[in-house]
Amino acid sequence: MNKRGIAKIIIYTFLILLLVISFIPFYMMIVNATRSTQEILQHGFTLFPSNAIMDNYEILISYMNLWRGFANSLFIAVCVTLLSSYFSALTAYGFAVYKFKGSNFLFITVLVLMMVPGQLGLIGFFDLINTLGFLDTYVPLIIPPIASPFIVFFLRQFLVTTMHPSLLEAARIDGASELRIFHQIGFPIMMPAVATMAIFTFIGSWNNYILPLVVLFSPEKYTLPVMMGALRGSQVAQNLGAMYLGIAISVVPIMIAFLFLSKYIISSISAGAVKE
Repeated sequence: MNKRGIAKIIIYTFLILLLVISFIPFYMMIVNATRSTQEILQHGFTLFPSNAIMDNYEILISYMNLWRGFANSLFIAVCVTLLSSYFSALTAYGFAVYKFKGSNFLFITVLVLMMVPGQLGLIGFFDLINTLGFLDTYVPLIIPPIASPFIVFFLRQFLVTTMHPSLLEAARIDGASELRIFHQIGFPIMMPAVATMAIFTFIGSWNNYILPLVVLFSPEKYTLPVMMGALRGSQVAQNLGAMYLGIAISVVPIMIAFLFLSKYIISSISAGAVKE
């Protein structure tokens, strides 16, 4: 066997090892969701599931409206992901294609906003939402992320390096409107980058805990992370199996979102440019 073959074996062995290491925590979470607290404390680590999953589920739903929180989180995360992907792409397209007076200043403003932690403006944001009358609604959770500074910056840089101006000129000569050019040329070219950002946007919105905790007051409107956080102070926290089951259920949409959007990440950029 030559050196190239040996190097390939070493690389694949290392990648398989990393895969196993990354998969073990998720597998242990699923296994512990099927075990009782006594089994978890007495037997510790095991690769074999138990039969206490239904008992854990009944304990979990007796303390929280699990599927209501699941639906609330899913609704918010999907809305944020769709709106943020579209309007951030639209904003990034404007910065990349159109040169107007003040465009550089506006883009620098976007860069500055990227460096400001969101927690610093939480009190002012709360006062603004309270003045507008949007407390205890999903509006402050969906509308503010509609054009994320980081996503705008990322998509703008991606578009500048991938889209040739001749594509736009050809479309304008053919009589296409600016919005049609964006939808049929600009957005398809950005699709791999948009899909990448959509994954992180969905995960960030799904796992968002602080903002829903601050702006939501009605228990029926709570998101799943807020409900799971409330469980820590209840009796269900003493049942480790129920806690593991709740965490496992909350992770499922993230995995589905990644599996659904990952195919767009590896799609061809040149194919997207001519997509109809």
